[in-house]
Amino acid sequence: MANLNDVRHYCQAHGCYASLVKSHTEYLKFHTKKHRDYIHITPQVEAAVKKSGVEEGLAFVSAMHITAAVYVNDHESGLIQDIDEWLEKLAPFREDYRHHRTGEDNGDSHLKSLLLHQSVTLPITKGELDLGTWQRIFYAEFDGQREKRVIIKIIGA
Repeated sequence: MANLNDVRHYCQAHGCYASLVKSHTEYLKFHTKKHRDYIHITPQVEAAVKKSGVEEGLAFVSAMHITAAVYVNDHESGLIQDIDEWLEKLAPFREDYRHHRTGEDNGDSHLKSLLLHQSVTLPITKGELDLGTWQRIFYAEFDGQREKRVIIKIIGA
């Protein structure tokens, strides 16, 4: 039987590479008790990578809501509190956001989401997330107390 590199070379030359690519999708659901919350999700993403069987590829992790974010940083409670305070200074709750003219009251939540971004793409090497020493994945909720989802999409060989 040929090794994986031989198969890859053959498929690249003959247009069948797509048959070697695996994909795996999982969803995480959150219903936070607090309006703003920061949830460590590295273990769930690592489990999805393991379940996918992908050895070399990428893990895409994205909040499926416009008032939430996914980010990578240190799992240290003081830093998480600093991030929350920094976001509140940059995008404080105010009653005069134009968005509130629609009947909503979460203009600051949308802005906080933009500051941290909706998603991250992470490398998978030898079947594991290839994170730096202190890097961890977080779901950030800015308009909680209702059900929200995160998608984990894993693609690779």
